Amino acid sequence: MENQITSRILYCDSQCIIVNKIAGEAVEGAGKSMVDLPRLLAEELSGETWPPALPSEDKLPLPSAVHRLDVPVSGCAVFARTNTALRLLNETFRSSAAEKLYWAVLEKPGRQLNNALFRNGIPVTEKTELVHWIKFDTNKNKSYACDEESPGCKKAILRCRFSGRGDNYLFMEIELISGRHHQIRAQLERLGLHIKGDLKYGAKRSERSGGIRLHARSIKFPCPDESGKCITAQANPPISDNLWQAFESNIQQTA
Repeated sequence: MENQITSRILYCDSQCIIVNKIAGEAVEGAGKSMVDLPRLLAEELSGETWPPALPSEDKLPLPSAVHRLDVPVSGCAVFARTNTALRLLNETFRSSAAEKLYWAVLEKPGRQLNNALFRNGIPVTEKTELVHWIKFDTNKNKSYACDEESPGCKKAILRCRFSGRGDNYLFMEIELISGRHHQIRAQLERLGLHIKGDLKYGAKRSERSGGIRLHARSIKFPCPDESGKCITAQANPPISDNLWQAFESNIQQTA
């Protein structure tokens, strides 16, 4: 039987690997009830199918996440395979040199909204930049977005646009500029929007299959070998159901 992880590897070379993460997998610090994605990848990379990490003395014991997707989120997750790649990729992601595109399915708000993303209660389709200040509560493992800078907060920036809508949901493309803890979820909650299934950030109900409808669709970043080339990857939603198909159809019509 084919190893499930094999078909989800989007890119692999001697320095890094990108996998289409499934909701429920942890990219680091896996708890008892979570799937440990670095260990799954290490087992897969121990075979002869993929390039060995080079040089061997620089190899990490387990692939190390540089693009830290939340456990309930799916999509492109990037891991370094060597200490050198880890250092360079961490610098790349800290400097916002990586291009990160997400898809989000949002519950239609139950009341009329009037903010940067709505005009007279109607979602705007042009790309909009959202800037907030985020504070993380370690006790609740939750982030809170504020409109103004305050002590203990970090600046958070994303750009987004509505790409379509269904009877009960709105479809949104998100370009993540900074990389704060639960950033997209917290910034949207601040504006009265909730990702389908995301109970922690105000959704009405959970997803039947678990996880939330936030998907890291694509990623692009400079190669850690400093050659000047770029690595790109694109991930389809791991579960292709009617809702994700409607999202893709709307994206194609507005592209």
